[in-house]
Amino acid sequence: MSTSETNLSAFSQAVIAAGELWVLSADDEFVVVDSIEFEATDVMPLFSKQANAQALCIEDWASYQPVAVKLEEFFEEWLPSLDEDKVLVAIDLDENLVGEEIEAFTLAKQLAADDA
Repeated sequence: MSTSETNLSAFSQAVIAAGELWVLSADDEFVVVDSIEFEATDVMPLFSKQANAQALCIEDWASYQPVAVKLEEFFEEWLPSLDEDKVLVAIDLDENLVGEEIEAFTLAKQLAADDA
């Protein structure tokens, strides 16, 4: 299993255990960043733990707060929107904004497989 697959699996298992994942939000707007891997591509950071999300609420993102998204809501509302807008997701970005960038449906498939 590659490091990328290991990170995705660990993220998926943590999110399933918690029943939610975390995003950063301020006034009904969510953090979206430029991809470091793909030109002209937006990426939405997702976090497996509130503390991971909170750690990035500094400097330019000081006005943002971690917001929990239930898995059911992620599948029903977020996933179709992310796919339609061609937005990738980044799982558990670190303080340097480095993390796995993947298609939202790749994450969805992993979540479904781990939850089976």
